[in-house]
Amino acid sequence: MRILMIEDDKELCENISLMLKASGYETDTCYTGSDGLFLAQNTPYDAIILDRMLPEMDGMSVLATLRRQNIRTPVILATALDRLHDRIDGLDAGADDYLVKPFAVEELMARIRAVTRRSHSLLPSRRPSLAGLSFDPEQRLLTYGTDSLTLSKRESSLIEFFLRNPQRTLPRSQILSYVWGACSEVEEGNLDNYIHFLRRRLKTIGAPVHLTTVHGIGYRLEVTEKL
Repeated sequence: MRILMIEDDKELCENISLMLKASGYETDTCYTGSDGLFLAQNTPYDAIILDRMLPEMDGMSVLATLRRQNIRTPVILATALDRLHDRIDGLDAGADDYLVKPFAVEELMARIRAVTRRSHSLLPSRRPSLAGLSFDPEQRLLTYGTDSLTLSKRESSLIEFFLRNPQRTLPRSQILSYVWGACSEVEEGNLDNYIHFLRRRLKTIGAPVHLTTVHGIGYRLEVTEKL
């Protein structure tokens, strides 16, 4: 499960991120509203923890923009604003929950579990697929026909991102941010290596899709034959 935390208090953000990761959540963090909006628009998250008072773009504007664009990722507003009308405004703007600072991390975990349970129950499937190729994120299992194989963590993140954005050119920066994290200083050569690994995996199970290099931009997952 992947969580995005948008919080300008860097120490708080990093502390909660460490606790979320220790609990098994893959977690991305950023400190401005504009960066948070970019990540939320371009990466499939299971939940977003969003501060209201942010530099560059406030949390309510981020939330309103996401909902206008029909991005339905569950959002938990986490803020020091605790008046009744603040809570009502946040929920009416499209937040799924409202958490007042300071809060216990255990309560945050419980609220994440609650909003993701509700959102998952509305989805027909959590397994992205294309042209008969499907991926189970929980088991890291890639399947085509009667053939299947288990992927590494990085390979799993890569194929999930591509399957959730089929036939779309994904810039290298977006792929790196999704797979290694928004603040990671990973070398771009690592991405090329994992694309090579994933191409071999797809070939091994005979999947009718191909990872196409779009020079100067990134990669695109395409169907290579008609079914």
